[in-house]
Amino acid sequence: MRILGIETSCDETAAAIVEDGTIILSNIISSQVEIHARYGGIVPEVASRQHLLAIIPIIQKAMAEANTSWQELDAIAVTIGPGLAGSLIVGINVAKAIAFSRALPIIGVNHLEGHIYANWLHEQGDRPAFPLVCLIVSGGHTELVLMKGHGDYLPLGRTRDDAAGEAFDKVARILGLGYPGGPVIEQTSTSGDSSAYRLTRPWLKGTNDFSFSGLKTAMLHLVENISARGMGSLPVADLAASFQEAVVDVLVTKTIAAAKRHRANQILLAGGVAANRLLRDTMVRHSPIPVLLPKPILCTDNAAMIAACGYYRLRGGKVDSLEMDIHPNLKLA
Repeated sequence: MRILGIETSCDETAAAIVEDGTIILSNIISSQVEIHARYGGIVPEVASRQHLLAIIPIIQKAMAEANTSWQELDAIAVTIGPGLAGSLIVGINVAKAIAFSRALPIIGVNHLEGHIYANWLHEQGDRPAFPLVCLIVSGGHTELVLMKGHGDYLPLGRTRDDAAGEAFDKVARILGLGYPGGPVIEQTSTSGDSSAYRLTRPWLKGTNDFSFSGLKTAMLHLVENISARGMGSLPVADLAASFQEAVVDVLVTKTIAAAKRHRANQILLAGGVAANRLLRDTMVRHSPIPVLLPKPILCTDNAAMIAACGYYRLRGGKVDSLEMDIHPNLKLA
């Protein structure tokens, strides 16, 4: 069964063909990072205009690379939220047009659920084993979810303020490193000493929730104090490494604790920050529970994960109508 996935929730225009929910035949991504970098963040109107320019060529390229005809498609899966309203509208309207003209089923996919299903995109090797705990960690989301089966989710905890990825972006700005913050802080940290500064760990004891605004503020005050003392150039690499370790420490500790508490068979990582090497290595090294990691390219926004999720929803008999709409603030459960 071949599914065409379409993803336009933020600033990546993506299309993919996935077979049987696991085999990627094509996965084409057009990134707008360079466009938005000059503004220090995503400009929604610019993003939606770029989607309009890119989406048809991207879909055509995905079809060609997969060597798939329209007659060989079984359904269309498209992101309906959460995300930027203008960006989501582009993807859903194109998906509806294709579904109507080709008489294909259409499946609306929650973007966060799609990130989870990136873990099913393994042609060989381990498959996720229920029940499992998934850490979804990205620019806009930091959530812990217990997944008991396909489509069966129990939220365990979420961020109370800044998501981890958002904190990376803001701290990168404080350190003058540019945008996007996650990759540049990770790269800068490679030459830094993570033990140089002992930063606060926002544990929020007794809950599975997260909070990173205090850590971001602590970084701001630390940088201001170092600058005020006139101790030469700012030790950017050490600061970046110390910040990254603090975030990873909290994410890993709380995820493993939740997995133990709910007797999970496996831990999954999902979302853009799940591409962070320190997070991946630390989770695998410290977890007594098996950890499944998507390839880094499948952690960031892509359409293969949307198609994979669409496959399992379709297999479960969940098909949407052409009247479905976008949901910019959509929750996972």
